[in-house]
Amino acid sequence: MTETDSLSDALKAISVSTELIEEELKPHLDTLLSALLEKKKGAAVEIAGSGILPSLAQALRRRSGLTCQVALLVAEMAREAAVREPCIAAGLVTALLPHLNSDNPEMLLNTGRAIGRICFDSSAQQDQLVQSGVIPRLVSIMREYPENDPLVNVCLLALCNLADMDSTREALTDQGVAEVLTFQLKRAPDAERRHVILEVLGSLGESDTLKLQFAESGVPEALSEMIGGLQGGSDPHDLCSIKIASNLIVSLLLGDESMQKCFGEGSGLVYQDVLSWLQSSNTQLQLSGALAIANFARNDSNCIKMLDLGVVPHILTLLEQHVDEGDVSVQHAGLSALRNLAIPATNKVRMLEDGVTERIKTLLRSDMPPVQFKLLGTLRMMVDGQEEAATVLGRDAVLLARVMEWCDAKDHAGVRGEANRLLAALIRHSRNPEVIHAVTKADGVRHLISMASSEHVIMQNEALVALAIASAVDIESVQAPFREAELVPTLQKMLDDPAGAVEVKFSALGLICSLANSDKIVFLSQSDILLVYTCE
Repeated sequence: MTETDSLSDALKAISVSTELIEEELKPHLDTLLSALLEKKKGAAVEIAGSGILPSLAQALRRRSGLTCQVALLVAEMAREAAVREPCIAAGLVTALLPHLNSDNPEMLLNTGRAIGRICFDSSAQQDQLVQSGVIPRLVSIMREYPENDPLVNVCLLALCNLADMDSTREALTDQGVAEVLTFQLKRAPDAERRHVILEVLGSLGESDTLKLQFAESGVPEALSEMIGGLQGGSDPHDLCSIKIASNLIVSLLLGDESMQKCFGEGSGLVYQDVLSWLQSSNTQLQLSGALAIANFARNDSNCIKMLDLGVVPHILTLLEQHVDEGDVSVQHAGLSALRNLAIPATNKVRMLEDGVTERIKTLLRSDMPPVQFKLLGTLRMMVDGQEEAATVLGRDAVLLARVMEWCDAKDHAGVRGEANRLLAALIRHSRNPEVIHAVTKADGVRHLISMASSEHVIMQNEALVALAIASAVDIESVQAPFREAELVPTLQKMLDDPAGAVEVKFSALGLICSLANSDKIVFLSQSDILLVYTCE
């Protein structure tokens, strides 16, 4: 008898059987299972199409001595995507679910594999699984059998498949999943297992509640320890693990409470390891290190503490390594970290004294818009409220020439906007005649007047205030560009605009009054003079 004949006979025998007698069914089930395990082509589809699936569901519900074998049969059959819908329609999932409470590890393994494969690509079934309470049971199984690798793997794959669902995250909030996953991460036998655990942690970490639980349960420390153990190697799987794990730590730091837990007033293990990443030769770790520092620098207390601990020189050295043909992402992240660190006023002074602006100006030659954008923002933050810094930078001809180029950036609105804002900031914070003269000589006033008509209120105000200061400090320098740009008619339009923001009109009036108070308004036309004197 051929294999095809034996399979057909077994299917026929099961389909005509009215009583599920164990002794009669077992040899037929053995035949079906043998065909599946031997990867006989079309066997799974033939079994599913034979009409015996309801009989298999019935056998599972009866909890006989065949139950474990039937679960294995269903698990092997469900490897084929074409049979999964018929399995669902026959009620096999609902028949299998109670067996997740078995105390037999083999039964748990077969059941987990069968359910996981059947529901792999069915969002409706996955939702029903979560609603049926399968999530806490998966965690319990890993807790009960922590060293049963095949069984743990099934549970991890199931969690990985369900972890993107909000209902899964909610179901895990009181299950102690962090400790279970951390234990498995530390004993992961290979990169494949590591990656599944990391993917689960990443998906679950989208929940703020679980994010904090992870921080309190030592997940970031376990990830950092894993990274430390893999550093220095060249295995692509290990490098991939380092990338996933370091990205995950950065993600966990987005939560305020979890971030503070990891920072530990500057003595936290994770923070200490992040500092070492800045000095690593691994570009991915450099990037994650800079991003992590930017996340730590989200409040004044942390920023001041990190400056005390000497983080800035590490960031500057990192940036200098990537100036020429370096990694754009690392430059962008490093500048983000510096910008955040410069927010507290006390830090600005110290960073300026340490020559930060001079060192980051080396990035002016960058041709990458993301770096240009972040550099401009960082410089603007550094001069905020710092007269001396604004004066020094505002007189720097090389800097101004580059800023003028970026003010004309046609293909990157963000760079163009930041360049204009830095230009306005140099005047607003320096109030220095030499700076105003330098900006005017570089043709910067034209850009400020254009900025005053921006669609963004904050940019309009910054431009108008800068122009008012320039006219009050050095009217002779700015009168020619004011006349060429027809400034006063532009101000008139702002005042007449019924939809204009009140604060913009207020700033426009401030500029008009500044002009009115000048004794040198010869550049204005007669109608302009009438408008100016309405302010007197």
